[in-house]
Amino acid sequence: RPAQSTIGQMVKSLGGTNVQASAPESRDALERGVADAITFPWGSVFLFGIDKVTKYHMDVPLYSTVFTYSMNKAVYDGMSAAQKKVIDNHCTTEWAEKVAGPWADFEAAGREKMKKAEGHEVYKISADQLAQWKKVVEPLEKDWAEAVKKAGGDPVAIKADLDAAIKKYGAGL
Repeated sequence: RPAQSTIGQMVKSLGGTNVQASAPESRDALERGVADAITFPWGSVFLFGIDKVTKYHMDVPLYSTVFTYSMNKAVYDGMSAAQKKVIDNHCTTEWAEKVAGPWADFEAAGREKMKKAEGHEVYKISADQLAQWKKVVEPLEKDWAEAVKKAGGDPVAIKADLDAAIKKYGAGL
């Protein structure tokens, strides 16, 4: 059950097959043998009861998912000044952190909860395994770079900015 296209492509590159299932359907897919494994946020494993049908868990930050609240410009332009003020006052980094922060904290706490959960084994992959995974997914980055170029972007600069942010926040592998 890929959370987004890139993770789906990664699973396929590693020899897996993606099973489309909503979060609530994921437990059943595992329990019935429709899926053998799942990529899922740590806290949500407990929230959706996936911990009841799994025992082994790989501890590796494979991906992140970005969410956006989007509005058609014509809708925004049709709002009253008071409505626009509400939107403008809440479309800020501060409000993004207020909305996303507790969710991120919940998911992060799930990792520690799983490590302490009886009957569960959490496995951290080795540096050699990580290197193998990175090699397998190199073509995905090349495909991404080509798509960025076609869209008029500079993939080298974008990747450098991303790498700098990952390093700054200690978010990488």
